[in-house]
Amino acid sequence: MNVVTYVPKVGKEEELLALVKKHEPALRSVGLAGPEPFRVWKAFDIRKQRVSFIEQFAWKDGRSSDVAHQTPEVMAVWEPMGPVLEELIICEVEPI
Repeated sequence: MNVVTYVPKVGKEEELLALVKKHEPALRSVGLAGPEPFRVWKAFDIRKQRVSFIEQFAWKDGRSSDVAHQTPEVMAVWEPMGPVLEELIICEVEPI
């Protein structure tokens, strides 16, 4: 299970959100997503006074992340994120 925090550059919130919304369809279209639906939240950091988007999802298997980097459909979503991201935090999470 992954939890990804996308922090947009100032003024790029809507552009980034549009890309985040394309993430699940892109991964599903090439068979790299696990069976659970992705979950996305808009968050507001009250200390830093900034918006971020948080996405929770699971890969189909342990190789899917590597395969995604070689897949044009996924890279068509990931590459445009670079110019609109202030910060990207990717966490593998597990229940405790």
